[in-house]
Amino acid sequence: MTSRYIGVFSAGTIHRYVFESNTALRRTAKVRAHLVSLTGRFAADRLTALAQAQGAIMKTVPEVLFVCVHNAGRSQMAAALLHHHAHGTVNVRSAGSAPADTINPAVGEVMNEIGLDLSQEFPKPLTDDVVRAADVVITMGCGDACPVYPGKRYLDWDLTDPAGKTAAEIRPIRDEIDRRVRELITELTAHPAQS
Repeated sequence: MTSRYIGVFSAGTIHRYVFESNTALRRTAKVRAHLVSLTGRFAADRLTALAQAQGAIMKTVPEVLFVCVHNAGRSQMAAALLHHHAHGTVNVRSAGSAPADTINPAVGEVMNEIGLDLSQEFPKPLTDDVVRAADVVITMGCGDACPVYPGKRYLDWDLTDPAGKTAAEIRPIRDEIDRRVRELITELTAHPAQS
């Protein structure tokens, strides 16, 4: 990972981000078999976000961050749907103010029904760097846990939490998120970010 960010960050910064990312993921991980690879993905995403926020890496498309409490349901569905529908015209991240250890299995089931696989995704803690890199931050019930930065656009999507719900109860939530995501793509691609 160090070579990917040579000239952007010092080795000390990279090592600190890897250590902090591992520590954050360890707090909620019940199964640690994949912790090394998840740490690498999480640290790389955070370092990219930090580089974007500092202007060291230029953004070519708008950045959207979805935030919910556990990053195990609503924000994961929204991120997958936006990634799917945007076809590279928008970059998307998701995070949780109090991340769960795994994605809600019923959420995975209803996303599989429409051809979107969440099996490689994992709940990620909300960090300052991903908020600073975002052009649009969409909260879904995380309350005051999301930091507020000037110049960012904040939206709150009041959506039912799928936690404890059956697949049949989650489908309407998924469909409402899909509707909102499609509207967001239209808006963002009509008026690209100026960052």
